[in-house]
Amino acid sequence: MSGTGQKGDIHRHSGWVIPAGFFFVILLLSGLFLGWYLRPGPRLAVAPTDQSTLVQVTVRGTAFAIPANYIQSSAARAGGEMDSLALAVLFPSWRGYSQDQARLFTGNAPDSPVIRLSLRGDANYLDQRARLDRIYMPYIHDPKGSAGPFGLTQYAFASNTGYERDDLFAGENDKGLVLLLCERASAELPSPNCLAIDRLLAKNLSFSYRFKRAYLARWREMSAGVDMLIVKFRKS
Repeated sequence: MSGTGQKGDIHRHSGWVIPAGFFFVILLLSGLFLGWYLRPGPRLAVAPTDQSTLVQVTVRGTAFAIPANYIQSSAARAGGEMDSLALAVLFPSWRGYSQDQARLFTGNAPDSPVIRLSLRGDANYLDQRARLDRIYMPYIHDPKGSAGPFGLTQYAFASNTGYERDDLFAGENDKGLVLLLCERASAELPSPNCLAIDRLLAKNLSFSYRFKRAYLARWREMSAGVDMLIVKFRKS
């Protein structure tokens, strides 16, 4: 008994408790990291190549022979059947990836000359006019539109539609109606894109392409070039 008349309780802990707890925390974090890394879902397998060997691919029944340096995914360069295919090409040269122009393909400047072309399965069977009427018109403030730049008709979206930060443009070329959904530049979006909305290429297959809004004035040249490229790659 101490001089104050009080007893002090002494608790003894095994020496392995703290190291075991530390090990458990490390094990838990490792498991979480591994689970995230192995999670299901799409993977980015972008590994450009400057090889121009022709790759034989079939997208939803349509056959193509495409140089490897146009194909973004390393897995897709194995060829064969697939539901979608992503390509990258320089505008206006229409060339694929090369080592001396690698910086252009990896950059995201507002005037980046890269066009990203997507071929994908599409069961909607909607042409451009039907897409405009059914998908976008319900969200457009004035269905008549207004005179836009570069010979385009411009449509403004109503507020709180999810499209209010975008502009929709429509133009005609020798293939018919072209729809362009363009992001507006802002402090949060200093390098805006335009999306040439899906166009039917074959049964169950459509294509779209994305480019920087800085090139909107050359939309006719761009549309014609993409059409030319697809014809060149498509096997008869």
